[in-house]
Amino acid sequence: MEVSQLVEEMNRAAACSRPFFFMLDYAGRKGHFIASPLSDKTPRILFGIGRYRNYEAPAGSGTDKAYRFFPPEYADYKSAFDKVQAGLRHGDSFLLNLTFRSRVETALTLKEIFFRSKAPYKVYLPGEFVCFSPEPFVRLGAGKISAYPMKGTIRADTPDAPRKLQEDYKEACEHATVVDLLRNDLSAVAEKVSVKRYRYMEKIPTGNGGEIWQSSSRIEGLLPADWKRRLGDIIRTLLPAGSISGAPKTATCRLISEVETSQRGWYTGICGYFDGEGLDTGVMIRCLSMDADSGLLYFYSGGGITIHSKAEEEYRELIAKIYLPI
Repeated sequence: MEVSQLVEEMNRAAACSRPFFFMLDYAGRKGHFIASPLSDKTPRILFGIGRYRNYEAPAGSGTDKAYRFFPPEYADYKSAFDKVQAGLRHGDSFLLNLTFRSRVETALTLKEIFFRSKAPYKVYLPGEFVCFSPEPFVRLGAGKISAYPMKGTIRADTPDAPRKLQEDYKEACEHATVVDLLRNDLSAVAEKVSVKRYRYMEKIPTGNGGEIWQSSSRIEGLLPADWKRRLGDIIRTLLPAGSISGAPKTATCRLISEVETSQRGWYTGICGYFDGEGLDTGVMIRCLSMDADSGLLYFYSGGGITIHSKAEEEYRELIAKIYLPI
């Protein structure tokens, strides 16, 4: 479905308080809209958004937990990283979320991974991808809009990990930039925007017993009285998500298109469910996608790059984020 049509469908459904599910890709070129999805007995697209889901997981959805991944070569990552640094020095950006894809081998199907994964935001599109994301994008309801940027990561088995993440200068600068960016984004659709909670720590399981610490913030603003009738337009105004692009957004997205070696597709797009009263959306930051030509599976991951970033550390963070939460 074209994005303009999807936006109109969202506006019409929200205006009459009719539930729906939607998803949009990173580039804003394609999407899916499903009206009253919980009443569909044979859904093609499966999702779990918060407490809402349109599926029942069958017993024994695959038993093999094993998977192997093959990250990009460091030399390839370093080449892209250096181009980003050149853009940062030139003033094209001051924060850019650089992502790569890593090939994954597993005996599980995408659908089996979907059923077995645990995450607040899950989507399965047959033959294309499965997403299991921990990151909220925005939530709208009761006349308010809230954003929850997640930026800053450290392995949980690092000694004194939360304190080290909190005191890391580069991570602190990166987080502050994203919070400021999203505060400005929300100001385009809401009033009295403010940061309600800043840089709180959350522990996230990564599968196979591993965990990472992630830092997040909460930003909130007041919506206009007619926000439901303009819900689709509000969401489109906020895209792409600041936490997975960078700042300033337009110039940074242009630089991303020049340095990243593969198209993001659904990765770092958004998905959401409107229950008739409020909308909950997530950023699709953990995606396993199937290449249409080769049939191979690829996991997408990355991190924010600033002028203070070091290539070796960012490369390790990219690898640390490769996981199947099964």
